[in-house]
Amino acid sequence: MTVVLDLRVIKGSGGGPDKTIINSPRYLAERGYEMLCVYLHHPDDVGFPKLREKAHAKGVELISIPDHGPLDYKVISQTLKLCRERNVTIWHGHDYKTNLLGLLVYPFWPMRLVTTVHGWVEQTQRTPLYYLIDRCTLRFYEKVFCVSDDLFQICRQSGVPRSRCILLRNGIDLSEYQRFKYTSQAKTELGIEQDRFLIGAVGRLSSEKGFDLLIESVKSLIDQKLPLQLMIFGEGKEESLLQRKIDESGYGGQIQLMGFQSDLRPFYEAMDLFVLSSMREGLPNVVLEAMALGVPVLSTRVAGIPKLMEHDVNGYIIDPGSTDALTDGLRILYHDAERRERFSRNGRVTVESRFSFSNRMSRLVDVYDSMQANAPRLAGACS
Repeated sequence: MTVVLDLRVIKGSGGGPDKTIINSPRYLAERGYEMLCVYLHHPDDVGFPKLREKAHAKGVELISIPDHGPLDYKVISQTLKLCRERNVTIWHGHDYKTNLLGLLVYPFWPMRLVTTVHGWVEQTQRTPLYYLIDRCTLRFYEKVFCVSDDLFQICRQSGVPRSRCILLRNGIDLSEYQRFKYTSQAKTELGIEQDRFLIGAVGRLSSEKGFDLLIESVKSLIDQKLPLQLMIFGEGKEESLLQRKIDESGYGGQIQLMGFQSDLRPFYEAMDLFVLSSMREGLPNVVLEAMALGVPVLSTRVAGIPKLMEHDVNGYIIDPGSTDALTDGLRILYHDAERRERFSRNGRVTVESRFSFSNRMSRLVDVYDSMQANAPRLAGACS
């Protein structure tokens, strides 16, 4: 059986890419591939055990490699040892660091090098350096999978040849995302008032997600006597800042940070509307999840969203970074139940027809198969 090593650097309990990684081993096993899920994380990271619990629930082992930061060279030897012990054939990176690590390990254990570009979203002082490393390393990879059209174009512009750049959008396991309860029933079971219009949002609590704008918009509509409730699910460094903003609004009972939830499906079923307020994204799994469960979606026009959603057909799209646009969109959809119902129906159909996880994995395995049939090579050059 061919062994695929999927590696990712993690901080906290994970995000959309981790849902894809954890859900992949069983699909690959059906086609003759053994997938190892390996995570580099700081030993003191309290979020990793939560991610491990999610993986365990799916029967997936997460292999942990302690990572103390950029200068922790032990990561190289530990990863090389793992590749040798498990006879790894395909290295599949998922971020700039694991892409660089693959190139460092390769001379001592030659493998087929592939990577998935999920999107560069969180902006820090080091972000330009990370971009530079990624642009350089991607040129050496035999196959570069991109989850959205804009990322495909960025990789092409970074020098990845068309023959090695593959558009592979995210997908949803439709067997896991089926609605079993009416919205009213789900609200009752979660203790949410029936007359509250529940708005849900999910993501890392960081600036690019635009949660501060969403809180501001919901506050202004509550000021106008609309019976709204906002629940934001996720963890991150902006938690205290967002909580302060909520406290200052005076609506702590109606605007809430819900933290990490191991299973969001009961909350999706209770939502009247799902909102993506991001400034930057790849192709968000959370939007696919909401649409699969028949939750109407309002989203900013970022990255892969225009390829997923058609405005006023299966969702409502606004420009990013505008509190006014967000407030207007929320007001319009609150008052238009017929439009929300249309989004709900069409959203599920969209995911079923174009974004199923099984179809995504079939395309991935087809690429693996084609690589196995051809002689290995380390391609590209850094300039």
